[in-house]
Amino acid sequence: MRLSPNTINHQGEEKMCHCTSSEVVKKVHESVLNSPLPARTLAHAVGKKYSTLLREINPYDSRAKLGVETFMDILRITGDITPLEEMVKELGYSLRSQA
Repeated sequence: MRLSPNTINHQGEEKMCHCTSSEVVKKVHESVLNSPLPARTLAHAVGKKYSTLLREINPYDSRAKLGVETFMDILRITGDITPLEEMVKELGYSLRSQA
């Protein structure tokens, strides 16, 4: 799904956005594939069948959707927040550690 080039940001201002939500999914895909945990183990840990998880994180399958609960579980289990960083970047924000 492509976002409109003219998007209203959190402050009500119009800004140009040439990003796609699949960029976030690409980061999730990379995170799962590069995790020290095998993808099958990760799928079991998030309560998904292996084939279902791989479909949900496939950035080239526009019909599959990655749910927020699974997204959060992947971040927690892998410890990789790169997908979250991509998401907030696309929204015009940045992350700051609480530590």
